[in-house]
Amino acid sequence: MGDDKSSALEVAVSFLIGAATGFVLGILFAPASGKETRKKIQDEVSKTGEKAKESFDKIAKEAEKGIKIVKEKTQEGIDAIRDFIDKKREDFQKKAPETFPEETSKH
Repeated sequence: MGDDKSSALEVAVSFLIGAATGFVLGILFAPASGKETRKKIQDEVSKTGEKAKESFDKIAKEAEKGIKIVKEKTQEGIDAIRDFIDKKREDFQKKAPETFPEETSKH
């Protein structure tokens, strides 16, 4: 589960970096004044930062859901083990007097 989330984050970040790089290179080679070019780059960097934050937030929320599910399943497993042990303990206690009759007469 962790590898999937990590891979998704890497892909999202790689895509955003690639898109931003392509945009910046396109702006730098396009005919425009320095002021216009800087403004376009600044706007694109701001948009890319927002997209990266949104992607990170989305992946973080999915990871939180995954952690919650793992915790719930772990607790279910622990509860099942406790129930199993309690049942076996009860079964053993019921059979113990039959198996060890001399032990019960001493107490």
